[in-house]
Amino acid sequence: MTLQLNELAQGKHHFNYVLDDAYLRSIEKSEILGGDIQAEADLVLRESDYSLRIHASGSVELTCDRCLAPMQYSVDVEDDILPEESDEQSDTLDLRWLTYELITINLPLVHSHPDGECMQDMQQLLQTHLCSAVEPE
Repeated sequence: MTLQLNELAQGKHHFNYVLDDAYLRSIEKSEILGGDIQAEADLVLRESDYSLRIHASGSVELTCDRCLAPMQYSVDVEDDILPEESDEQSDTLDLRWLTYELITINLPLVHSHPDGECMQDMQQLLQTHLCSAVEPE
């Protein structure tokens, strides 16, 4: 959902939109494999600038760093986004992209299933290699 700021009246605006599975899967080189995010944005447009608050909730699909299987991760993020201080301010805002970036910066550094929920085959393989790596020679 791309907003043309120069086409909106000054004042408050509210938007509801979705980051669906197809959109999330279309982003190349993303750690997010898919998902379903419900989002809303509140935009206050003034003569010379704007303020934007985005709230997004739902779930995304990630790859577990331990077993490499897909996993669901719940998302509930909210943040204020202010325009960059530059001489040339863009007349467009891509709400879906800004929301995607907000989600990605709030993901944990390590993606892993809760203990005991990784793929059984991979857990056994990890346990075998972990034990052999720790045993004294």
